[in-house]
Amino acid sequence: MRRLAVLSLHTSPLAQPGTGDGGGMNVYVRELSAALARAGVQCDVYTRASSDDLAATVDIEPGFRVHHVAAGPPAPLEKEALIDVVDEFADGVLKSMTAAGRFGTDDDVPFEAIHANYWLSGIAGHAIKHELGLPLVSTFHTLDRVKAESSPELVEAHSRHVRAEAEAAIIRCSDTVLASCSVEAAQISDLYGADPTRIRIVAPGVDHAFFGPGDRAQARRALGLAAEGPLLLFVGRIQPLKGLAVAVAALASLNRDHPDARLMVVGGPSGPHGDTEVARMEALVDDLGVADRVIFVPPQPHELLSTYYRAADVSVVPSRAESFGLVALEAAACGTPVVASDVGGLRSLVDHGRTGYLVEEPDPEAYAGWVRQILAEPMLAERLSAGSVLRAQRYTWARAARLLVEIYADLTLGRLVECR
Repeated sequence: MRRLAVLSLHTSPLAQPGTGDGGGMNVYVRELSAALARAGVQCDVYTRASSDDLAATVDIEPGFRVHHVAAGPPAPLEKEALIDVVDEFADGVLKSMTAAGRFGTDDDVPFEAIHANYWLSGIAGHAIKHELGLPLVSTFHTLDRVKAESSPELVEAHSRHVRAEAEAAIIRCSDTVLASCSVEAAQISDLYGADPTRIRIVAPGVDHAFFGPGDRAQARRALGLAAEGPLLLFVGRIQPLKGLAVAVAALASLNRDHPDARLMVVGGPSGPHGDTEVARMEALVDDLGVADRVIFVPPQPHELLSTYYRAADVSVVPSRAESFGLVALEAAACGTPVVASDVGGLRSLVDHGRTGYLVEEPDPEAYAGWVRQILAEPMLAERLSAGSVLRAQRYTWARAARLLVEIYADLTLGRLVECR
């Protein structure tokens, strides 16, 4: 496997995670493409040009570059409107992939496969696969039918079924569908009728050069925080699906035994309900009387998040649904115990009682109970921290890249899957 086209229509690997629609998928595309490039696979990432100021092509590192493809107006678009520019995006990607001489001698290396990220990119990948006769690998990151089960109110009425049907068509056309864990693999098979033999599990990784244990007091000094007092951490986009309200209410539940506990929230509004959710959270902290103990921090460069994880006593991840949960993995790599919802990929990342705790229901008091236990028992906290670091060491981007190189190689030797 020598050259790969990576499609990421709606969010760029160059975008700041935690802003707009930028999140774990940005990190996934960027870190995995970099790891593949270091493994000898040339990665050309295609994303939508959301501004006139963007260079047509950006070289990230040897073997890894990002192409900005004109599709729709050169301005940010709501995710819900991007379906209207998918065909234009696919045409632009096709033109770039088939252009001769555009990138010097690298163009002597033909594309051998397509890797689409998210359903919008999958629609484009479906068309490109049949135009160029290349195998298609799809990673969905989130699935509409999973979201509909966990948060039906978040599925837009006008788009209900459209996305799920598109995902089903992409799955039928994909030569391989990637899942981050066994839970997601089962969801793809059960909810979409996917052929289990075409689902491969490739877990995302974490950059251990940035995310590793460190001194909590020093981390707090670096962030300008008081050295004393419990600190809870929430990292993620502020939208209903991520469950920030549960974390805020859990902090309020700690009042009776930890009146000095604080919650740091790192992230910004996201999605059509993002601004409304921020306003709701601001009202909630006032109503619960914890406004002076909730610290809102704007999205941070990814490599700086490790300082926030190290500063915290506990990382709270109360998402209603998570295909994987990079935040939980990054916290674990830094030795911070995680209290998370018992959903999706979080079940594979958090070993209940050994690296953190899983909570079945979105009950703030249940979260507060586990946080309270961690804070009350320093030896337990130390044991959870050590277990977290040990478990996180299993997850590396280099390992994910090695698995993918094998998958891509198998695909290029086989016959393309016919759409059903």
